[in-house]
Amino acid sequence: MKVKIAESAGFCFGVKRAVESVYKEIENNNEKKQIYTYGPIIHNEEVVKDLKDKGVIVLDSLEELKNVTSGIVIIRSHGTSEDAYNVIKENNLTLVDETCPFVKKIHNIVQEEKNKGRHIVIIGNPVHPEVQGIKGWAGSDSTVIETEEDAYNFKIDDNKKITIVSQTTFNYNKFKYFVEIIEKKGYDINAVDTICNATHERQAEARNIASKVDAMIVIGGKHSSNTQKLYEICKKECNNTYYIQTIDDLDLSNIKENSYVGITAGASTPNNIIEEVHANVREF
Repeated sequence: MKVKIAESAGFCFGVKRAVESVYKEIENNNEKKQIYTYGPIIHNEEVVKDLKDKGVIVLDSLEELKNVTSGIVIIRSHGTSEDAYNVIKENNLTLVDETCPFVKKIHNIVQEEKNKGRHIVIIGNPVHPEVQGIKGWAGSDSTVIETEEDAYNFKIDDNKKITIVSQTTFNYNKFKYFVEIIEKKGYDINAVDTICNATHERQAEARNIASKVDAMIVIGGKHSSNTQKLYEICKKECNNTYYIQTIDDLDLSNIKENSYVGITAGASTPNNIIEEVHANVREF
């Protein structure tokens, strides 16, 4: 069996930096302060469980954050809203901000454009923490668009100027398509491609590999937006595409011997899981 692993598979720069930061805080926590992450540090259950075992507490909401009066709060790579920063400051908590620079750039863009009086359109998943954080900086005069139907139904005052940004892990072709739909409505539009370079590369490589193989395996957490996008892209190119979280989900019974198998993984997938899947596929 021939196996091809995507070079871009696994932790991206922002996720790697955030995860390493938590372990560094654990190691250097001489004052024994309680360490919190605002939301799971990444969308990977194995990593989150390991951090929990080491005493890290996940805060899942702004209300939970408000009740914390001491300790260290780590902002994950997804970033968060302006309100969360204000609470951390008001409660005199130690802030470790690991917001991905690509996400931080979007926060700055939407805040600046909002101050110019422009309506902000965010293309992405409305329940994803990154999008919720961006919306927190964009304010109430903003709209999240996730689907083609959302784009077609979008309507605001004709005189209102619009700035469009994207979730960093959104499908690039979908982003362009949705922008084209909105442009046809005749609004004054400033569209900014804020999909990060790592996502561009990961999606392009996954598409290329999936178009050549007999079976494609996509590894990542079930709540990982960028992994879901990879699966969608690969499934279009290769019907035999499988979405797994760990080796326990891997069923090789549908893959024939002597097949050409491709493997890619989302930005929240640790290398040890990728290597474990790779080893099992090769043994098979």
